[in-house]
Amino acid sequence: MQKSSKQTLWTKNYTLLTVATVLGAAGAVAGNFALSFLVFDETGSTLAAALALAIQFIPNIFIPLLAGPWLDRLPRKPFLVLGDAANGILYALAGLFLLRYPFSYMGYLCFMLILACLGSFDALVYNSIFPNLIPAGMEHKGYTVSSMLYPVVSVVMGPLAAIMLDTLGVGGILLIQGGLSLIAAAIESNISIREENRMENNTFSFRLWWQDLKDGLAYLKQEHGIATIFLHNAVTSGIMQGTYPLLIAFFRTAPGFSASMYALFSVAEFLGRSLGGLFHYRVKIPKEKQYGFVFLIQQTYGIMDLCLLWLSYPLMLVNRFICGFLGINSATAREAAIQCYIPDTMRARLNAFQNIFFGVICFVLTLCIGFLGEIFPYRISISLCAFADLIFGWLTIWRVRRDIYPIYLSQPAESAAETEH
Repeated sequence: MQKSSKQTLWTKNYTLLTVATVLGAAGAVAGNFALSFLVFDETGSTLAAALALAIQFIPNIFIPLLAGPWLDRLPRKPFLVLGDAANGILYALAGLFLLRYPFSYMGYLCFMLILACLGSFDALVYNSIFPNLIPAGMEHKGYTVSSMLYPVVSVVMGPLAAIMLDTLGVGGILLIQGGLSLIAAAIESNISIREENRMENNTFSFRLWWQDLKDGLAYLKQEHGIATIFLHNAVTSGIMQGTYPLLIAFFRTAPGFSASMYALFSVAEFLGRSLGGLFHYRVKIPKEKQYGFVFLIQQTYGIMDLCLLWLSYPLMLVNRFICGFLGINSATAREAAIQCYIPDTMRARLNAFQNIFFGVICFVLTLCIGFLGEIFPYRISISLCAFADLIFGWLTIWRVRRDIYPIYLSQPAESAAETEH
């Protein structure tokens, strides 16, 4: 008997993880919004608020290094579920504390450090298990949906969080965030995935951890394409992070500009990302053309940043819309190719190295670009950063293109829309 079936991204596992991710993101947006106001309202110090933000970057340097090798040997689903459950319990306890006791700045710093450690670990687990929950051949759609979730949730939850802050207070919002995280953990517990315990009768030991770590470093040394992409992503992200304060300073000080005009940047970029995500979800770029496609987008993005502050304000918004549209297409194509290429048995530790590159380089470049803004006008500083990003792309991604091109070719072929049984 002939029967037609259509391949779908929305399997039980992928749907459950997506729903859990949406719930977690909704709580995170509301909670982060509330906490960002809490410190300044209680201390009146921008330095105190900055310190609370900076302390969250510290775990991204050492947590992935410690956890990555073990996550390649052990089943990842239990850590995914337990991580969200622990996150929910911590936020619920913090909410109850704020409803009954006065604010403590030192207690807040300790709380944020613990949350940052847990968040760094959760991100590593999620990025390691996520590729295994996407049906073969649907990677580009899977990563497109994933990359759109947080921006969409942010636009929806941002205004709602402001209302809840006035009506429920920070403690009430944190209780809601805790509940959403616990529900997300319950949903994730229903994911059905077969994972192996690769400890091979070995016990946890420093020697085993160190050997796994060296294997990961040896892999990166051999795979120049992957190592170069990791490095380029970290530098590009560091430049982007570093220019944010300069953009804020420009809109705060330049005649005819304001903070509210800067806020519209996020709206324009969100609209671009949304349309770009729909485009990438519906249109499959042949894997033979994806390297050139991604490199062209990266260069175009750099040119857009180069001229951004020299345009009239309406053209600035168009600029950000285009960057949002292009950026999500580049990011999803690149991430899908990377995660398909690297072996599952090494995915966690390799993602850990990528996170470490990101944390260290973002920290250094943020400080350097901030210093640059003290020397040159903001327009020139941002243009110099964009020009450096363009040149770095040619020196890295283009120079080792023969090593990077096969990474995009490694993706499994997309199955036909319909197959006969």
